[in-house]
Amino acid sequence: MLRERISENIYWFQSETYAQVCAGVIAGPKWAVVVDTMMPQESLAMRDFIQNKLNLLVKYVINTHHHADHSWGNCLFPSATVIGHELCRQMLTDRSLSALEVASQDNPLYKQLTIVPPHITFKEGTLNLRVGKKHLQLFSTPGHSDDGISVLVEEDRILFSGDAFMPIPFIVEGNLDLYIKTIQGFMELGLENIIQGHGEIILRGEIEDKVKENVTYLKSIQKAVRTARRRKNPIDILDSLGVEACGKSRILLGGLAGELHRRNLRALYYQSLEEEQEE
Repeated sequence: MLRERISENIYWFQSETYAQVCAGVIAGPKWAVVVDTMMPQESLAMRDFIQNKLNLLVKYVINTHHHADHSWGNCLFPSATVIGHELCRQMLTDRSLSALEVASQDNPLYKQLTIVPPHITFKEGTLNLRVGKKHLQLFSTPGHSDDGISVLVEEDRILFSGDAFMPIPFIVEGNLDLYIKTIQGFMELGLENIIQGHGEIILRGEIEDKVKENVTYLKSIQKAVRTARRRKNPIDILDSLGVEACGKSRILLGGLAGELHRRNLRALYYQSLEEEQEE
């Protein structure tokens, strides 16, 4: 697991085992806040760092959304209060119990886990949290998922975006138009850094270009699906469309970009069929 101190009392962690998933810690004088939990073995390593290097206990865990690589480690911080979107609580309760049971059949490590939904939730507006001298602002950032939230450290202008910002946007359970609106909104926050849900830290001088790149990608796949639907064998056409043709590199996220891109195109295609049937 990679670790970096990115500002006073703010730490970034990145998985070396699964899709470069990221998490963060904001340390106060008496306790710490964890933003996302990564994979279980890395949750334990992060907990060890907080307890033994920072000499703090974790008081709050914030889930940016319900996906396993961001929330299934909640149970490994048993004394913490979990915070998330109202829909995050609903999705963890409705979906993740069965998903964990399936995952446990392939990996014994998951048998040690239990699903812990957020104890404190919000749906609209912002939720504010103070950690020592730092003020955290939690707000809804849908697009990747309906329950997505981001966490802004106001004094440092550091944004933990969750999967609302990734090296390659992933919309299989999301909404493309909301995704574009969300990431364009980040331009208005005067940010120093974006801590992506996966991938490297984005620096202030890179933010504008990265936002434009992600918006261009989303509009490109939207156009590709519209074009494919007017032709025979649309799925074959979409499967043949490489990620580079839509402005992204296939080496992103350790080479996962190509597969995420293929799944994006298929999901967007089937979403378009469903929308047509509803009209």
